[in-house]
Amino acid sequence: MTKRVGIFISGGGSNMRALVEDMTGDHGGCPAVVLSNNESSSGIAWARGQGIATEVVDHRPFGQDRPAFEAAIDAALAPHSLDIICLAGFMRVLTAGFVAPWQGRMLNIHPSLLPKYKGLHTHARALAAGDTQHGCTVHLVTPELDDGPILGQATVPVIEGDTPETLAARVLVQEHALYPAALRRFVDRNTTPFTL
Repeated sequence: MTKRVGIFISGGGSNMRALVEDMTGDHGGCPAVVLSNNESSSGIAWARGQGIATEVVDHRPFGQDRPAFEAAIDAALAPHSLDIICLAGFMRVLTAGFVAPWQGRMLNIHPSLLPKYKGLHTHARALAAGDTQHGCTVHLVTPELDDGPILGQATVPVIEGDTPETLAARVLVQEHALYPAALRRFVDRNTTPFTL
């Protein structure tokens, strides 16, 4: 039975596009809804252009009240009967109250080789540490930030003269390959960690 996948974005949604474009043919998942906290995100416009259902829940009216924001997300998701959530550049930290019911069914992609460099500014931190390799990780989401079981990783070499921007661009290419591969395996119940 095809798994209904919800994809959360905040901006251009390039990883969302990679996931959607891979969910064809014999794929065990289908894109059921794309949700954003930003009505003007170009990713939402792209999803609408593809005929995919979209939901927008702006976080700003909720201020610091994360549970109320997440309750609004839950309400927006309810009609879509999701099996899996993929976080794809969703720039809001979700609380344990939201994550717990989805644990084991929520994936995230993070631009570092976890457990290194949880949180933000991963490319600059890898350069500052003098790393020779950097990359990205798809993992299951737990209440701890960037801490769940790893499903897959892809690496890139750090090249002399790299800036955070050049490194980020090379990692992003790998993200667009890694995330679809990880989701494809996950919907087939394969959670054995792999490396691209």
